[in-house]
Amino acid sequence: MSVKILASVRDGAEAGLALAAGAHVIDLKEPSSGALGAVPIDMVRAVVKQIDGHALVSATIGDHALVPDIILEACTAWSATGVDFIKIGIFPGDLPGTLKVLAPLIAAGIKIIAVVFADGQIMWQQVLTPVAEAGFAGIMLDTGDKTNGGLLTHLPVSVCGAFVKAARDHNLICGLAGSLTLKDIPILAPLGPDYLGFRGALCDGGRSGTLSEARVRSVISTLVS
Repeated sequence: MSVKILASVRDGAEAGLALAAGAHVIDLKEPSSGALGAVPIDMVRAVVKQIDGHALVSATIGDHALVPDIILEACTAWSATGVDFIKIGIFPGDLPGTLKVLAPLIAAGIKIIAVVFADGQIMWQQVLTPVAEAGFAGIMLDTGDKTNGGLLTHLPVSVCGAFVKAARDHNLICGLAGSLTLKDIPILAPLGPDYLGFRGALCDGGRSGTLSEARVRSVISTLVS
């Protein structure tokens, strides 16, 4: 199976369920705190230890405008947890300045993923080349407003496909996310992203509910069927 599943979890209990169900990336994110709400840094550290290399672990730093010093401080703190990937949202602000201050972390081997929002002010076409040239590990296409439809509400399949191709052409890991459902899998998986990211579809009670091992298994079985 070439396309893998990223499961967004809010704590160690959910991380354990996602791992048991076969998720490939355990993505730490607090859904009640925005599109990329951060969990406490102690939780990130604990989950990295809990997963113990049995899956990749990513973590978001929170919904921050691109203020270089703020982004650098957060990424520096998160890098000390041992997390495999740090995800930062491409919100309005100083992108060139942010990329510049992150250069030493990237040079030291810290893997950073840019998250661009299909319903946001900044389009992926504006971001992809700069983050690739800055040495980012990857880029994800997501949605910011989780109450206003999923990824395919905002972008046609052809544009999602162009995003995946462009990311690959720039040697970036790429992912598609944004209130994805089981019905989206046979549409998006053939585009060839590295990852499809899920939260609401994995939970009893929607995005803010509790992650269900059975729902994670259902997503994975749909992907491989």
